[in-house]
Formats: sequence, C-alpha cells, structure tokens
Amino acid sequence: MAEQLRDANEEEARVWEEVVATARRTVADGLVVGTSGNVSARAGDVVLVTPSGVPYDRLAPEDITGVDLDGQRVLGSLVPTSELPMHLSVYRTTDARAVVHTHAVHATAVSLLVTELPPVHYMAAALGGPLRVARYAAYGTDELAENMLRALDGRSGCLLQNHGMITYGATLDQAYDRTAQLEWMCRLWLTASAVPGLTPSLLTEAQMAEAGTRLKGYGQRG
Repeated sequence: MAEQLRDANEEEARVWEEVVATARRTVADGLVVGTSGNVSARAGDVVLVTPSGVPYDRLAPEDITGVDLDGQRVLGSLVPTSELPMHLSVYRTTDARAVVHTHAVHATAVSLLVTELPPVHYMAAALGGPLRVARYAAYGTDELAENMLRALDGRSGCLLQNHGMITYGATLDQAYDRTAQLEWMCRLWLTASAVPGLTPSLLTEAQMAEAGTRLKGYGQRG
C-alpha cells in the first residue's frame, strides 16, 4: 500500500486527506453510523472515494482509494464503496467535484413518507428548489444511480427512498454543507408536522423563486 501512496501525485494525496476528514466529520456530526454512507472527490480525472466497509477512524494515508470515471481502480488496493455507481453518475453528468452520501436519520425518515420534501424553508432554493425523493432500488445498483439522477435534475441534492440522501458541490465543504442543510430541513419538517392539530405552512413557488434569486448574491464576494 505504501507503493500505491507513492504513485499518487500531490493533488491526489491532498484530496484524499480531505475525503477522509469529511467522512470522519459525517460520523462526528451524527449523519452516519458505522460505515454507512460514503464520500468522494475528484482530483483531475481520478475520483478519490472511501473504501467499502472500513471505519473512517481507521483510514490512513496509505489506504488511498481511487478510480477513473469508468470505475476502474487506479490507486490503492482497497475495494471502493459499493455506492460507486451513484458517485460516478454524478461526476459524469454534472460539474461536481465532490459528493457526500449519508444515511442521516431525518432525511431517511422523510424519504419514507413523501415523494418530495415540502418547501418548508427558503434554503431549499440553495439546492435548486424542492428536494425530490429518488425511487427505491437496491444499494450499489445502476438502477439506483439512474433513479438518483432523475431526482437530481436541476438540483444539487436529493433524498433516496428508504435509504438516505446524496448531495454534491464544487468542493467537499460545499457538498457537506448541503448535506447538513438538507438534513436540517428534513428535521424541521418532521418536527413541525408532529404538532397535533396543526399543519406546517409551505412556501409558494413564487416565494421559492424569489429566494433562489436572492441567494445568488448571498455571502462574501471575491
């Protein structure tokens, strides 16, 4: 494995460190239990991805795991995550540089109840609009990847029925922040929906569009 690490260039080694750090963060923040969920990021034409079945706190630099966009292993000796088809589908069809997939409890709970997360908060516009739920298919399959892509159309995140959620971004930080935001919105809707005798108010399509426009100018510039 040390030989495989030497084969990685400087960018790949740096991105691998970021992948492992983000994966550990999903555990620390309660978005992942055990080895569920996975994280990846692109370094050129190589996708650095967490391996299958290895606890994140045990991953070391020499455990670097990389594949090309066809899924062929080009770095490391560990088997990539079983959800590799989802990750590669995102990279092939979007401008994503990072992908985060978790089994966060509130997002997964919402995926059992509806086909789209109701528009309870304007931050949904930051992910492209109301978040859809991809139809269930067995994990690790091309069918699941195809269902996910349909749900992601025009969005940077979606829920996965009876499974979890997935988000992507230009950086690992952005992908992770979108994961955390989506989980928070799911928790918000579930909490509000649980109040007896009351129904959560929902944003209109026009209100969501206005939020999307305003969010384009949000934050620091330059």
